[in-house]
Amino acid sequence: MSWTFDNNLPIYLQIMDRIKLQIISNQLQAGEKLPAVRELAAEAGVNPNTIQRALSDLEKEGFVYSQRTSGRFVTDNRDLILQARQKLSEEEVKNFVNNMTRFGYHKEELPTIIADYIKGV
Repeated sequence: MSWTFDNNLPIYLQIMDRIKLQIISNQLQAGEKLPAVRELAAEAGVNPNTIQRALSDLEKEGFVYSQRTSGRFVTDNRDLILQARQKLSEEEVKNFVNNMTRFGYHKEELPTIIADYIKGV
């Protein structure tokens, strides 16, 4: 089954974001071996070169590393993962606050809205 991609953003960036999210959310564990490029390409429904570019860029960023003849693995750099999680969290909070203020809420009201939502979950 192929993945769904947004036509407004390069596919390799979307693949990078998806793998980063899997790392940040612990769906992929530190030291875990990633599937082979061709396997990922078949799963995503894209050209292997697209996967290769995404993985190479993830390697440059430090999220994955290569071992010759063994494949690519998820980094064990917890600081990098925590920093990425923090950055993503800040982006999500910023988007939430911006949307809620566009809806007419004041920033001072947001903690109550969030607390009420959490209590209801």
